Amino acid sequence: MTFNKHTLRRLTLALVIGTSGGAVFFALDLPLPWMLGAMSAATLAAMLGTPILVPNIFRNFMVAILGILLGSQFTPDIFANGNEWTIGLFGVIISVVFMMFTGIFLLKILGKYDLVTAFYSATPGGLSEMTIVGETMGGDPKRIALTHGVRVLTAVFLIAFYFRFFVDNHPTSFAQTEHIMGNLIDIFILIGCAVIGYPLARLIRIPAAQLVGPLTLSATLSITGVIQSSPPPELVILAQIVLGSAIGARFTGTPIKNLKGPFLLAILIGIIMVFLAGLLAYALGQISGVSGNILFLAFAPGGLAEMSIIALSMGTESAFVSTHHVMRIIILVIIAPFIFRLCIYLGKKYKLYK
Repeated sequence: MTFNKHTLRRLTLALVIGTSGGAVFFALDLPLPWMLGAMSAATLAAMLGTPILVPNIFRNFMVAILGILLGSQFTPDIFANGNEWTIGLFGVIISVVFMMFTGIFLLKILGKYDLVTAFYSATPGGLSEMTIVGETMGGDPKRIALTHGVRVLTAVFLIAFYFRFFVDNHPTSFAQTEHIMGNLIDIFILIGCAVIGYPLARLIRIPAAQLVGPLTLSATLSITGVIQSSPPPELVILAQIVLGSAIGARFTGTPIKNLKGPFLLAILIGIIMVFLAGLLAYALGQISGVSGNILFLAFAPGGLAEMSIIALSMGTESAFVSTHHVMRIIILVIIAPFIFRLCIYLGKKYKLYK
């Protein structure tokens, strides 16, 4: 996309609306105010026809910054508890499979989606990637994009409110505490992690390169003690506003009156996926002794960047959470083709494929 004056105006409008929404949520003391407020205001504006836009190049830049912030939360003893990581990885695999089959079933039965559209709509991967691949395979790109966008929207809202009202955790606490950014050398090193990590990860075709590349470099330097900086609260808030506005801006040009059914179905799927993640997290937490709430964030069906910023803002184990969402993306890349073939086989056998 060409970054011209028209694009800049639409981006500025999106950020102004998002910041205003965040300020309102902050004033009302609502959970995760800067992200939920920006997301709510931008979504409403987009559906009312406001020409807002958050270009991928700008969002990817902010996600790269988020990557170095997350990487800075890794410590030398991050992998000391092997049991926690084993349980987490097992849970990610189970949750992904359950979410996919549940989503596909609901979209086929309730929404009458064709199998390709149902599969790529229910796969909890990246919105852009699933939409592009789904369209290439013959699916409906509008419905795929809508389902993923609404799923993330629903998951972020439910999880933020859950932690505020049921866990007594104020999601803004991390962003509002005082953190002193390290010296200038650390700052330049972190910037270098973003500048080098993103294109390097793209070059070797790592999934979610804009986040995983900078995160990996930053985490490596943090674990080895080269850098010891904490993210400044202003940067965390800015990341929330940009990501929240980007989620809302996805609905620009969406004629909601014509997509009421798919929209409501996507909300239902989002709720069910969040419930499945919570149920699995609780069960594994009871069995293993690992915190069920941390596992819940690690299994949640939100976007990689969105769930990571929630964990970072809550001051929870953001390194654990973000790593598991990276694992989810990698697992999907590996198992999705096999599950797709299985769905086609079952669809033909039971006459569900059309």
